[in-house]
Amino acid sequence: MRITALHRTATALAVTGLLLTLAGCGGAGNAKDAGNATAPPGGGKPSAGRSPAADPTVLPGVGERLRDRVPGDSRQVLVVRGEGRDEAGARAVLYTRQGRVWERDRAWPAHNGKRGWTTGHRAGDRRSPSGVFTLSDAGGVLPDPGARLPYTRSAAFTAPRSWPKTHWHDFDYVIAIDYNRVRGTAPNDPNRPEGEAKGGYIWLHMDHGSGTSGCVSLPRAGMEYLLRTLDPAAHPVVVMGDKGYLAG
Repeated sequence: MRITALHRTATALAVTGLLLTLAGCGGAGNAKDAGNATAPPGGGKPSAGRSPAADPTVLPGVGERLRDRVPGDSRQVLVVRGEGRDEAGARAVLYTRQGRVWERDRAWPAHNGKRGWTTGHRAGDRRSPSGVFTLSDAGGVLPDPGARLPYTRSAAFTAPRSWPKTHWHDFDYVIAIDYNRVRGTAPNDPNRPEGEAKGGYIWLHMDHGSGTSGCVSLPRAGMEYLLRTLDPAAHPVVVMGDKGYLAG
C-alpha cells in the first residue's frame, strides 16, 4: 500500500467531487483462452471456406489507426470492446506481448457508460471515452490485493450509502484510466489538466450488473487479476470503444 502526503491531501479534496462526478457510476470468465488462430498443418493456404489465420502480431479487432497509438514499449493491452456505440454491454480481453506476438491472456464480461461511447466525453454525458489510455495508478476501499501498480487504500473511495445496495462495492477496487488526470497520483486525485468540462474519474472498477456513468466495470475476479498482473514495467494501456470504432 502506498499513501503519500500528496495522496492524503488529494483524497480529502476529492471526496465531494467524487460523489458528484460519479453519482450513479458503478458498475465471469477467467479461463485462459487458446490465443490466435494458427495456420493449417503443413503451412499451406487455408482450404476453401476457411478463414485465413490471424496475424499474431496484430491485436485482434483493433484497426491500424488505434494500433499506431499503442506505445511501442507496451507489452500489456486491455481491449474493451463495446457491443455498440449506444449500448452499455462490453467484453474486456487482456493481451500480453511476447516478442512481436500478442497472446490472449484472460477475458471477462464488462459494462461501459449507460449511454454507450463517445470520442468527445463531457462531464455527465453517461458515455465512456473511446481511445487509447495508459493505466498507471490503482486503489480502493479494500486492502491492496498484491497490485503491481501503485495502490492507494482509502475510505474516501466508499460508494455513498444513498446508492442502491448493488452499487455499494463498486469502488472496492479501482484502476485509474489516464483520461484527464495526473499520472502518478491516487485515482481520486481531483486535478483535471484539460478542465472540469471534460469530466474525470474514469476508472476500471467492480461491476454491479449494468451500465456506468462513464467508467468500465468488470467482475471482482477480473479486477483482482488485473491488479495482480498489470505491471508498470510492461507499460499497460487500455484500448476501448465500441466494436465499430475499434476496427475502424
